[in-house]
Amino acid sequence: MAAHHVLDDYYLAITLLVTVGYQLLGFSIAFTCQFDKLTDFAGGTNFIVLSVLTLSLSPTHTARQILASTFLALWALRLSGFLLFRILKTGHDTRFDDKRSRFFPFLGFWTFQALWVWTVSLPVTILNSPRVTSESHGGHPAFGTPADIVGIIMYAVGFLVEAVADVQKYRFRSLSNDNNSSSRSNTCDVGLFSWSRHPNYFGEILVQFAIFTLAISPSAYGYISPSEDGGAYAAQYISILGAVFLTALLLFVSGLTLQERPGAKKKFEKDGPAGDGWLRYKDWLDRTSILIPMPPAVWRRLPTVVKRTVGCEWPMYVFKPERDADMKNVQRRREEEGRQRVESQDGLMSGS
Repeated sequence: MAAHHVLDDYYLAITLLVTVGYQLLGFSIAFTCQFDKLTDFAGGTNFIVLSVLTLSLSPTHTARQILASTFLALWALRLSGFLLFRILKTGHDTRFDDKRSRFFPFLGFWTFQALWVWTVSLPVTILNSPRVTSESHGGHPAFGTPADIVGIIMYAVGFLVEAVADVQKYRFRSLSNDNNSSSRSNTCDVGLFSWSRHPNYFGEILVQFAIFTLAISPSAYGYISPSEDGGAYAAQYISILGAVFLTALLLFVSGLTLQERPGAKKKFEKDGPAGDGWLRYKDWLDRTSILIPMPPAVWRRLPTVVKRTVGCEWPMYVFKPERDADMKNVQRRREEEGRQRVESQDGLMSGS
């Protein structure tokens, strides 16, 4: 089958143009209508568009290409479907409260989302490109290489962990928002969250490295040689940038940095240093791995130096009340709660 060369030999330009156009269309609708229901859905479905597009344009359709493209599309379909379901239930997304009505800040978010989609899709985009599928360097190795098997196992574990964690967190929050629920103000420390404070992030990272592991076989097993086709060889290995970029976002931009220290600060200032809510939350922090799932007994026994390095619980995430908390706010809240208890007791005594 003849190769379809569209703008370049790696499909980088066509996927970038399609992604930018898709996101700008989504932005124009979301900004005009001033709603959040399209934003995350447009991000997720964009992955599906790129997977189908590059696989359709590819001159070959090997099992590896089909599986890698399907894996990316399936992950995106589940994620975008879940986020759409959640936003339909909540009605709006507080992340956009300071951006939704402001043209350039909102456009900036959509532009960054386009970059995220295009970059994370790189392993599949390049795997399906005519430069990598060219018969001049022997094509693809037969499906079933060790990298294929490892990639499939990693994907299955990551996909399952992320999906289950999303459902568990959503159900917990639904119960917490129920005024009659006894779980209100408690910590989500059940299910996968008893082994990891962010199992959904761990699953998402594992999924993307799994897709790269699956896609790299042509170069990893010598079918693409650095001496004979250095461009295709380098492009395949550089495509790990997709998984690295997503990991960096979750660790340093939109994930842990927005939840770890800010979440502990909010809980501490709300409940006070002796409050039941804070004490339970702190115990969960102490016994639960920040990212990599493991039994609490194992995490507790790890030396602090291990937790602060390979355990990913870096100092930037650690909450210290004396440094991070507004103690005046804590004291004011405790005084208000004390007055409320006194007034309540006075009311009971006068009623009797």
